[in-house]
Amino acid sequence: MSEISGRIDLHMHSTVSDGTDTPPALLDKVRAEGFTAFSVTDHDAAAAGEIIRAALRQGDPLFIQGAEFSCRDEQGKYHVLGYGFDPEKRAIRDLIRHGHDLRMKKVLARLDFLKDSFGFAFPKEEIDRLLSLDNPGKPHIGNLMVKYGYAETKESAIKDYMDKIRFKSEYLRPEEVIPAISAGGGIPVLAHPFFGSGDELILGEEMEARLKRLMGFGLKGIEAFYSGFSAKLTRTALDLAVKNDLFVTAGSDYHGTNKLVRLGDTGLDETIEYPAGMKAFFRQIAGC
Repeated sequence: MSEISGRIDLHMHSTVSDGTDTPPALLDKVRAEGFTAFSVTDHDAAAAGEIIRAALRQGDPLFIQGAEFSCRDEQGKYHVLGYGFDPEKRAIRDLIRHGHDLRMKKVLARLDFLKDSFGFAFPKEEIDRLLSLDNPGKPHIGNLMVKYGYAETKESAIKDYMDKIRFKSEYLRPEEVIPAISAGGGIPVLAHPFFGSGDELILGEEMEARLKRLMGFGLKGIEAFYSGFSAKLTRTALDLAVKNDLFVTAGSDYHGTNKLVRLGDTGLDETIEYPAGMKAFFRQIAGC
């Protein structure tokens, strides 16, 4: 395969997690946007990959199997992207199952909190529908709150109510997630690396220490181009990639109407030559 160039977006979400576009609809949009490569990275899920691979046709952009895993430990919160793994590998299946189980526990805890603290209750059929989703989360509950008049917007439902929840919950840990992605034949990449919990911004020595610790677990890459990054943050991420010999990726974090981010809004200028870390990523992932 010749070297990848042009428009790419390696971070987007479908209805398999908290996006509003189905996997086939995302594929149609990717085609219309003229991307040369893309990945669907649903939270703690890989089911969109099978759907998209079955719908691919000759001339379509390169599709890379992906997922985004939410992690936490004593040092903070992390989102780790996995690329190019085999979803049938036991390490990946076990990781996805564990992530899904923890996600469902948090959904139930949030529903209990909203009912006990604010008296917000929903009909049984709405709860059943919510729990039948592949990977329900705060946006789904927020939309329900808007529907039943408990909040004016999904954003206020999350910020003014759900983000006040302080419940004990287990989380996937980075030392669990990163080796599992590698064991599945994939590349673990730190998503939007400077963003921690809430409005937390991680920079300088703290960022370097965090990166080194995750590299100790097997982290191989960093998302240097991201819709929420300033040019300065992107430059800092690229410097970190060079300093630590890490792969580089670019993603928008598109969620359809659940987030005000355009598909393909990665901050990567497709008219320039890709940085060395991104070229290396594509050589590793697809033999480009």
